[in-house]
Amino acid sequence: MSSEIPRVLLAGDRSSSGKTTIVAGLLSALRSRDLTVQSYKVALDYIDPSYHTGITGRWCRNLDGHLMPEETVREVYAHAAEGAEVAVIEGVRGLYEGYDGDRGSTAQIAKMLKAPVILVVDARSITRSAAALVKGYIDFDPAVDIKGVILNKVGGSRHAEKAISAIRDHAGVEVVGVIPRDEAMHLAMRHLGLVPMLEGEKRHAGFVERLDKIRRVVEEGLDIDRILEIAAEAVPLEEPEPDLYRPSRQGEGVRIGVALDEAFNFYYRDNLELIELSGAEVVPVSPVHDHSLPEVDGLYIGGGYPELYAKELSENRSMIESIRRAHEDDIPIFAECGGLMYLCEEIDWGGEALPAVGLVPAKTRRGGRRIVSYTEGKFLRDCSMGPQGATFLGHEFHHSELVIDDDAKAKVEYAIHLRRGTGIDGGRDGIVDGNLVASYNHFHGASYRLFPSHFIKSAREARDK
Repeated sequence: MSSEIPRVLLAGDRSSSGKTTIVAGLLSALRSRDLTVQSYKVALDYIDPSYHTGITGRWCRNLDGHLMPEETVREVYAHAAEGAEVAVIEGVRGLYEGYDGDRGSTAQIAKMLKAPVILVVDARSITRSAAALVKGYIDFDPAVDIKGVILNKVGGSRHAEKAISAIRDHAGVEVVGVIPRDEAMHLAMRHLGLVPMLEGEKRHAGFVERLDKIRRVVEEGLDIDRILEIAAEAVPLEEPEPDLYRPSRQGEGVRIGVALDEAFNFYYRDNLELIELSGAEVVPVSPVHDHSLPEVDGLYIGGGYPELYAKELSENRSMIESIRRAHEDDIPIFAECGGLMYLCEEIDWGGEALPAVGLVPAKTRRGGRRIVSYTEGKFLRDCSMGPQGATFLGHEFHHSELVIDDDAKAKVEYAIHLRRGTGIDGGRDGIVDGNLVASYNHFHGASYRLFPSHFIKSAREARDK
């Protein structure tokens, strides 16, 4: 039963505590013991889960207490955990950082899932103060069950001994791991965070070796047996009633193309699984490598890094023409963030403007700041992504912006108004043209329940005209 498998949550004392690297190493170490490991990431994020998935061979799932009610969090957890032997949950930011108080925090997920917590502490330059920090975290919310501490970025054995002794004597919790200060424990970064796993494996020399080095350092530094014991102490959960993952026949015979390659790989597994559960077929397509679209009834172009592959995307003119023909044929197209950029007239990231698909009357360029935010919005009109008046919670995650000239501004129509969020133009989002919707907003099917069902319905209707 998924409710009974051991589970543990690794949380940071702050952002950049090193928990992502440590979790990657722990997952790899558990796999090296031939354990079937299911991983989760708190909050909506694509990049960290790409590492989890690549390491465990099972799709990492996101758990978000702001976007999902508790029963949905529990269902997502239980659904993914089927067949696993141990579950590992990676937190987001500091343990108690949330959207609004506790809401959306790692602590909220720990309480929802009754998961024992191991706190990753950035111990650089502190010893006795580490005990004060840990004790503060334990006392802040007694409902959060902090069972152990991992000290990260430790300078040496003397440093470790003093910090361990202070935490034991003053915080009353055990230290289950010590990770030394080591530049090899850093993964490649860029403007939206870590380099995604798929790209790292293909384009970055030494990437696989770096991951193996991290595994060895973590295996040496953590008491894996004790962590597994802590995970096994988690109390069983009630089995949730099926709600989100209910098969239907709505999508039978419908083929949904999904852009999937180095440039486009920011997808929540739940979104794709919900397409499949409807009876529709997910058809992978590569805008970088393929010459044209396969026969599809709808096209979903998700997020990623099209700016880094702008040359390859621009030179693939046959794919661009194929997408343009699909739009002319009224095939529903949903372009999400990176997909929005690709559908613009051009992409200019480093001073060289390269032609793109041209279905969105705008140019995309690097913006002045990184946008990372929850969104709240509603649909202003009927479109392939939802009916007029439908509301949603979502998120934004980008460093680009769109430039629309004055002539085009008067003609551009938007399907979405964001009450919270930036969007394309001052809270307006979702440029719409026929069955095309292109937005910065990211949707998750566990939060916005009309995706993908409404999109599939639009694809069927367009096909049957």
